[in-house]
Amino acid sequence: MSAQNYVSQSFGPAFNWKKVLRNHGGLVALAVILVFNILVTPNFLQLQTLFVNISQVATIAIVAMGMTLVIATGGIDLSVGAIMALAGAIAPLIFQSEFGQMYPVLGVALAIGFPVLVAMACGLFNGALVSILKVQPIIATLILFISGRGIAQVLTNGNLQTFKNPAFSYLGTGKILGLPFQGWLAIVIAIVLFWVINRTIFGRYVLAVGGNERAATLSGGPVRRVKIAVYIICGALAGLAGLIVVAINSASDAARNGDLMELDAIAAAVVGGALLQGGRAPIFGAILGAVIIQLVKYTLLANGVEDEVALIAKALIIVAAVYVQQARKE
Repeated sequence: MSAQNYVSQSFGPAFNWKKVLRNHGGLVALAVILVFNILVTPNFLQLQTLFVNISQVATIAIVAMGMTLVIATGGIDLSVGAIMALAGAIAPLIFQSEFGQMYPVLGVALAIGFPVLVAMACGLFNGALVSILKVQPIIATLILFISGRGIAQVLTNGNLQTFKNPAFSYLGTGKILGLPFQGWLAIVIAIVLFWVINRTIFGRYVLAVGGNERAATLSGGPVRRVKIAVYIICGALAGLAGLIVVAINSASDAARNGDLMELDAIAAAVVGGALLQGGRAPIFGAILGAVIIQLVKYTLLANGVEDEVALIAKALIIVAAVYVQQARKE
């Protein structure tokens, strides 16, 4: 029996590889990357490699899920990297302050909670510009993209903040059942957001706003509040990711924390199936996209390819994902 006949009998006479790539391109890409790494990349199957990749994937995935919600409403958020830097800069200032030293437990709790609140305020700022003042999302979020990291550097005087705080570092170095804590955290966030999108009225409004904002407005939907809410959620998740990065490194570097994360988050969301025109919020797709983005970066670096090439690869991934989106419409 020929391979072609086997494929026809297995998948039916109408089997179409192009259709498979359009509908399941992310899974196909993931399979190709995994097979390549197993065969070519040294030490890829070691547990240490797995833990490193999970740590990196979790951070990208957490931000990408927030980005997916924003994109689902037809928006975009370029400020997530700057928000990560800002949140990461604030946390050590709190638990290393005199108050934090005097009340260590409360200091750590405040060092986690307050930066996330600041990140939510940044999201509120973005959402207000977009929904109330009708500023284009790319312009509205560009404000914090430029100024957010600057504020973080002012707070830290441009210095690297190193610290030793096991309680706070657990965010980035802790393990549950042998797997990194932030990986479990990303899974919990994904489950919650998946339930919100698919089982709540708010989730229906998010998809409605992105699908047809005018129709959602005419039907009496709370379009402004929904837009503001998704930017707040995106900001909160970016702030949390910033804390995780600081906890992993036991240091806060406002110049590098979250650098180019907006590119990774957008790429992961789009590769995961989010439509740039809005109307879809594939939460678990964002995790798949984050895995692909991280593995592409890891594969290139592990095989001696310069980091600059990884940036080009990410851009090409976005182009390919957009092409697949256009092909689905045909």
